[in-house]
Amino acid sequence: MKKILEICCGSYEDAFVAYQAGANRIELNSALHLGGLTPSLGSLILAKKNMDIPIICMLRNRGAGFCYSPSEIDVIFEDARILLEHGADGLCFGFLKEDFTIDVALTKKMVSLIHRYHKEAVFHRAFDLTSNLNASMETLIELKVDRVLTSGGLEKAPMASKTLKQLQETYGDQIELLLGSGISADNVKALMQETGIYQVHSSAKVWKEDPTTGNAYLGYGYHKEKDYDVVDKDKVIALKQEVEDVV
Repeated sequence: MKKILEICCGSYEDAFVAYQAGANRIELNSALHLGGLTPSLGSLILAKKNMDIPIICMLRNRGAGFCYSPSEIDVIFEDARILLEHGADGLCFGFLKEDFTIDVALTKKMVSLIHRYHKEAVFHRAFDLTSNLNASMETLIELKVDRVLTSGGLEKAPMASKTLKQLQETYGDQIELLLGSGISADNVKALMQETGIYQVHSSAKVWKEDPTTGNAYLGYGYHKEKDYDVVDKDKVIALKQEVEDVV
């Protein structure tokens, strides 16, 4: 099975750093501190112009959960069309109902749109919130989703290695699985070997300071007082080496 390192990026700058460090694929977002939101069109255009690896764009127009209002759904589908028309190699999305099951109608509609452009349909970690992972995976297979990003239903993928192995053994010949959350150079090799999943997803982040984030009277920080998250080139290089060493 082909080994793939996907880096979760919050900006074009992040994506270019990941590309230079050897990432095989980019998941392009904005606002990673909210779990990742839809990226700007400008970041996608520049990524496609300057990189020759697949760029998967997040489709998520707000933080919190994945049960959307009609107007939010309209925006998500409009963003989807725009991103596809400007070269996105796939879209990462997730629709749930209030009972923590897959929203079949919306998922089917999104997969149809993506496949109309001959691109990849990726269901993100909203999957991990569903009440029955096996039933949800079977639904996504039936709906012809190409890939599922998953931590095995727990906060971090290394905590759910047995579940991930079971999902791969049961469904891996019908749909691609992508390991995500808590992946580092220290654990990626063991997790890949234990689960049999050879696609991994990581933000590989560090914190960078911007002194203009605040002053003595107000601030716009979300982590510490004056920093924000960026992709670290050395972390990507280390991850790539570990991934490539898996046999």
